[in-house]
Amino acid sequence: MAVANAFLSLLGSSGPVLADGAMGTSLFAAGLESGDPPEMWNLDHPDRVLQIHADYVAAGSEILLTNSFGGNALRLKLHGLQERVVELNQAAAQLARRAADTAERPVVVAGSMGPTGELLEPMGLLTHELCQMVFADQARGLESGGADVLWLETLSDLGEVRDAISGIRTVSSLPLVVTMSFDTAGRTMMGVHARDMAMQLAELGVAAIGANCGNNLADTEAALLEMAQADTGVPLVGKANAGIPEWKGTGLVYSGTPEVMGAHAHRLTQQHVKIIGGCCGSSHEHLRLMRGVIDGVIPVPDVAVGTASTPVGSANTRSRRRASSR
Repeated sequence: MAVANAFLSLLGSSGPVLADGAMGTSLFAAGLESGDPPEMWNLDHPDRVLQIHADYVAAGSEILLTNSFGGNALRLKLHGLQERVVELNQAAAQLARRAADTAERPVVVAGSMGPTGELLEPMGLLTHELCQMVFADQARGLESGGADVLWLETLSDLGEVRDAISGIRTVSSLPLVVTMSFDTAGRTMMGVHARDMAMQLAELGVAAIGANCGNNLADTEAALLEMAQADTGVPLVGKANAGIPEWKGTGLVYSGTPEVMGAHAHRLTQQHVKIIGGCCGSSHEHLRLMRGVIDGVIPVPDVAVGTASTPVGSANTRSRRRASSR
């Protein structure tokens, strides 16, 4: 008798599901230096990574994304770590698995997989074959470490998404989630519209689709509305940045307080978004309040985006992470 997949069981539950918040933001707060590969912390500082996961579990998160956003060979190559893809991703999944298994409720481990940072041919030098192999290698490590679902995030090119899925399917049958990042024009950096993304990915058999990162909360909400209007029947995921980042002093400051993100979470429930979480600038404090709002035990905050600021250190936007393999 086949064992039910934990992620698919969670996806089939009633009501919204709370994912986690930013990993990069939390790593910088824990001492990660700009330019250092976050994935090495899975081996060098496993206690700190485990604590980040544990904090999200305590805040009410039901899905933990692994510390492996830049864990593909092309990003790790920037640090001379391209031969350690499976090792680093396996360690990332094992840490999230440990935190998930200590929870008193079901918590799913999602293997985070970010973009390669390279352009596919003919616009760039990355071949489709290499792209597929890169994602396959990462998926192998994440699944061996205990991931329940593979989670492609912050992508902008549907060609890369297709290659990623093709590569992953050569080594894994785990459910797949795909989220892309949209700007104020309603497109990704590579010009993909949210509606087009939804319709094309629905044909590829992914378990859920959505938007993450982005310039601001409004962009993510607008992209998710477009996906909903495509009416594909595929569950939606929203993991927006905690407001708008601005440089102040020596670091970035995000406008999204926990209250701002709580109000955002409520709006997503009104749009019938199934999985709700946070991206850059969000912490377990944001997620705890979002949990309360989603569950109806905390009143929906009456706040406007950008009414206050949350400092999160330096160089922790997704664009910075792309430049430094994270």
